Amino acid sequence: MSAAAELVPDEEFVRVCRLDELPEVGVAAADIGGTVVAIVRAKDGSVHAVDDTCSHANVSLSEGELDGCTLECWLHGSRFDIRTGEPSGPPAIVPINVYAVKIDGDDVYVATTPQNTSPNTPGTTAEKLER
Repeated sequence: MSAAAELVPDEEFVRVCRLDELPEVGVAAADIGGTVVAIVRAKDGSVHAVDDTCSHANVSLSEGELDGCTLECWLHGSRFDIRTGEPSGPPAIVPINVYAVKIDGDDVYVATTPQNTSPNTPGTTAEKLER
């Protein structure tokens, strides 16, 4: 699934899909205002959203493998925690952005701004991250 998000009255979140459009366990990509986000449904049924671009190799994470709460990049094996965005080891050393998710009925909504701020976010500097 690759879908364009639909703005809703609560402008901080956008509707990205219906819950039944996601794999039972797995990853799908969605475009949220020009940012591609990986929408992840874990084995426990929880839904998470992270940047779809690996911070190491600049490739799509939604094409990778999900193992528990870890999303693995298909190219070099970088692994990211879908709850925090933190890499679990090399080759990636920079975290990816994590976005809040809301489920309303059968609809999945994702925040338009990240909960954390990765150094890969355009306009982000190390100085801003240290505050």
